[in-house]
Amino acid sequence: MRDPHRRPAGPRRARADAPMKILFAFENPLPSTEADAEVFVTTARYLARQASRAWLHVPMRDAAGCQAVARTTGLSLLRAWAPVRPAPARHLFCGLTLVWRRAFRQADFIYTRNLWIAWMAILFRQRVVFDHYRPWAEQIPPLRRWLHRLMCNPRFLLNICHSDYTRRTYLDLGIPADKLRCIRNGFEPGRLQAPIPAQDARREVGLPADRKIVVYTGRVNHKKGLPLVIEAAKALPDLLFVLVGSYGQGPIEEMARSVPNVRIVPFQPPETLTRYVYAADVLLIPPSLQPLARYGSTVLPLKLFFYMASGRPILAGNTPDVREVLRHGENAFLCAPDSPRALIDGLAALTADPALSARLSATALAESAGLTWDARVRQITAAIQDRLAAPPAPPGVWGRSRHRAWLRQSWRWLNHLARTGSPVLPPDLSGT
Repeated sequence: MRDPHRRPAGPRRARADAPMKILFAFENPLPSTEADAEVFVTTARYLARQASRAWLHVPMRDAAGCQAVARTTGLSLLRAWAPVRPAPARHLFCGLTLVWRRAFRQADFIYTRNLWIAWMAILFRQRVVFDHYRPWAEQIPPLRRWLHRLMCNPRFLLNICHSDYTRRTYLDLGIPADKLRCIRNGFEPGRLQAPIPAQDARREVGLPADRKIVVYTGRVNHKKGLPLVIEAAKALPDLLFVLVGSYGQGPIEEMARSVPNVRIVPFQPPETLTRYVYAADVLLIPPSLQPLARYGSTVLPLKLFFYMASGRPILAGNTPDVREVLRHGENAFLCAPDSPRALIDGLAALTADPALSARLSATALAESAGLTWDARVRQITAAIQDRLAAPPAPPGVWGRSRHRAWLRQSWRWLNHLARTGSPVLPPDLSGT
């Protein structure tokens, strides 16, 4: 007798309007203040509204935490059979044990941001939607052959890339274009429904009413281009720089200690963070290639979308990822990356020209209407339904030229690992 749980070798055809049963698989404990957790959980929460049934498989420390996460997400929670620590064991067991859960067999597909979980799901004949910002094929070249095999599998439905920059790296790998969609992140409109006048916001968070204020929100660390901001602050003593998101003493906190017009603020809950944003004369995305080119850890930062919706002017760097969304002189002020002089001049121009600031922020605010989480999930839903209803995409070709590039870049990666200890190979952006 045929096993009723056994899946066919390739993906089933489905009606475009058929309700979906989705198993979301996240590999790290919740709740979490990390941006990747915010993206995944928020997407799951919105996407679950389009599903007939949805589960969230996640490693948790205790039952009370499970109940709290279930309440905040509205999803049926499956506590992963995995240790919380160490992280490698957690990731390993999340993938190994997921495939034995009843929900794994019941779901129409697995929605994950973890390559190991995606691979396990494919091996056990389940379909996969992958959602991640990193260009793994570029950052860890030895994975290229395996990534090609994984994403060309008929059961691999879709790779949701957060930027066209990332999407192009997978196209270059030979992944079929039908399986690659650039669907950017978003913001939560509920956090900005009642705009706060700048003076009121400043009073509520203890900032002066009589100074021009530049605000950065996000992790305060050396990987975010903040040393450049500290240098600019030294040259602009009349401006107050407020960096929100410190987790304790680190290199940036130490650098700022002797700069009187830099204020370091600890990590804040969302409602307080919104007040800092409304208190700003300029919202800053540090104009540096370092987060992308040196650390490979930031592609189109999540704060960008929230900034656009705030109605405050944005200054950022003219970098490959940021300029997919921001345009100099139209919805933001973009300056040359890693140039203290360019940053200083840009901040001086924005803080001295209220008309320019108002025009840039008004355009960004209008464009943000299409950058909500709800808008993101509508695009994801349409993309998934298209793929479920479509015939299998023809596999990409792993030819001789890709094989040579794989070997060449893998050797470059190995040298980088030996020299720096970092497993992430930064892209070559020297021509940018």
